Amino acid sequence: MPEDNAVLKREERRAAEAVDAGRLFALLADLIAIESVANRETPAQERVAAEMRAIGLETDVWEIDFERLRRHPAYTADVERHEGLGVVGSMGRGEGRTLILNGHVDVVPAGEVERWTHPPFELTKRDGRLFGRGVVDMKGQVCGALAAARALRDAGIELDGALRIQSVIGEEDGGSGTLATIERGHTGDGAIVVEPTEFVIAPAQAGALSFRLTVPGLAAHGAMREEGVDPVEKFIPIFQRLRALEADRNRDVADPLFRGEALPYALTMGRLRAGIWPSTVAESLVIEGRYGVAPGEDLAGAQRALEDAVAEATGGDAWLRDHPPTVEWVGAQFAPARTDTSDPVVGTLAGAVRSLGGTEPRVGGVRYGADMRLLVNHGHVPTVLFGPGDVREAHRPDESILAADLVELARILAVTAIRFCRTEAD
Repeated sequence: MPEDNAVLKREERRAAEAVDAGRLFALLADLIAIESVANRETPAQERVAAEMRAIGLETDVWEIDFERLRRHPAYTADVERHEGLGVVGSMGRGEGRTLILNGHVDVVPAGEVERWTHPPFELTKRDGRLFGRGVVDMKGQVCGALAAARALRDAGIELDGALRIQSVIGEEDGGSGTLATIERGHTGDGAIVVEPTEFVIAPAQAGALSFRLTVPGLAAHGAMREEGVDPVEKFIPIFQRLRALEADRNRDVADPLFRGEALPYALTMGRLRAGIWPSTVAESLVIEGRYGVAPGEDLAGAQRALEDAVAEATGGDAWLRDHPPTVEWVGAQFAPARTDTSDPVVGTLAGAVRSLGGTEPRVGGVRYGADMRLLVNHGHVPTVLFGPGDVREAHRPDESILAADLVELARILAVTAIRFCRTEAD
């Protein structure tokens, strides 16, 4: 932060300079050491709640009622959920606008540990970068949000409105933690989900619908292959038609927030299963994947487009006409979401970035699903995604982020909170 930056008001500068990098990294080390995969996030949530209380935040901690939550129309999950805590910390007088900072503590599994250069559940610092599962997605950013709150307290700044930090679980498998937090009543006038956007302000996110495609075959002894029907062979024209569908849906994208993206609405077939024995023609082929959808797109219409593409690809095959493939919409269904770029949360955040760094932040959309959709579509909270780090570092060995970027995030969030959480008269 430039020392002679006159754009910052005195209290904003005081808050930005009060960010405690050492405390931020110590908390992050504690959280990285907790293997908070699905249904095992409680120790991480308890550590976050303890930090909130140490800062002096009014802290709400509750057991999520998953039996009740599963009945909500927006509930979706890739795993069976049975336990977990909601955690929200608040500060401020509550007389002005309320700003939410939302981040998740759950992480995807580390996978094959031997592929990591550093231990996945131990924070390692090397050449200015931090390594460990969750440093970029997104325990690092959660720690940045808490560091912003601590800086406001240490600088002696009381917000006119309220700052609420939502630490949530279950984001990776469907967003149950954020949905539970909204249902608890924790909403506001604007929200920042601290996703790794490389400091791009993202007021739009694409959606991602999970599907299962089953292609029937006919089992036969491998030595009599011609007496069976190979579903792998039958899948080839379906695969080609789905690739054509993806190309059509990503051609000439008009949305300015996604213009220039090579493949904003990707159709990925990530898991394929077929057969029970090497010398047996498979009885069926099952494909599971994700289907990218655009903000504002009719989801039922998008689903019909995929179903119609499968039917079109199989219409000329006698076997598949009599034994048609099935498409099921199962697992996590991430709807898209959008916030108007003229909303105060967008402008206030952009102004804070400019004041601290002197550069104009880029505004664009992201192609992946996130909890923003729940805050916008069900909490009715104008929301953006914003944070340091590259999403390409997530879900892979040697996940990493620049240490200095987490400190800069805390400074930006502190200044944004001061500016956003004001009374209307201000």
